[in-house]
Amino acid sequence: MDRTVTLLLGITLTFASSWLGLVFAPYVQMNNVQPIKGTTDDGVEEMYPRPLEGEAAYGREVYIANGCMYCHSQQIRSEHFGNGADIKRNWGVRRTVQRDYIYEKPILLGTMRTGPDLANVARRWSGQGGKDWNHLHLYAPRMMMPGSLMPSFAFLYEKRRITGEPSADALKLQGEWAPEPGYEIVPTPQAKALVEYLSVLDHNRIMLPEAQE
Repeated sequence: MDRTVTLLLGITLTFASSWLGLVFAPYVQMNNVQPIKGTTDDGVEEMYPRPLEGEAAYGREVYIANGCMYCHSQQIRSEHFGNGADIKRNWGVRRTVQRDYIYEKPILLGTMRTGPDLANVARRWSGQGGKDWNHLHLYAPRMMMPGSLMPSFAFLYEKRRITGEPSADALKLQGEWAPEPGYEIVPTPQAKALVEYLSVLDHNRIMLPEAQE
């Protein structure tokens, strides 16, 4: 009988300590963090972070629904972790910290890096062609990056017959990915929202004091 009580007490303490360490403590930490005023790269003062609104907020739902977090993370690791590999890959200029995530529910840290980290993908896009490039990449990954393992998200796009003038949103596809003459590929509202969400992902917009190393 005494052993049973000891065993039950040990199990209870194990689960309680795990819950306190993995659930309660992070909850308390996140609840005490507030937005902060900072200065962007181009000298503009703003509050950071800010909650997503409108199409970008909807795009986050599309991102979750399509399981993007299973292949992409949104967390830049410290310069002291792995020889600063994340920053050397140009995935960010500083590590991500608690404040970066205070408006995110759930927090999309990711589970794998089959593809590159996306915490600051909007910053990288500035040299890649922005939204147009990403629509092409979502529809035909291997057209944009030969050998890519990323699956096509062509189901987020609509193939339709051209009547009158081609749509301004039509994808400029080439080679085997181009539609037959008289047809065009255009993004659905879900595709536009997903790209809008990705276009605002820039956790490095403000150099937070707690992120300095």
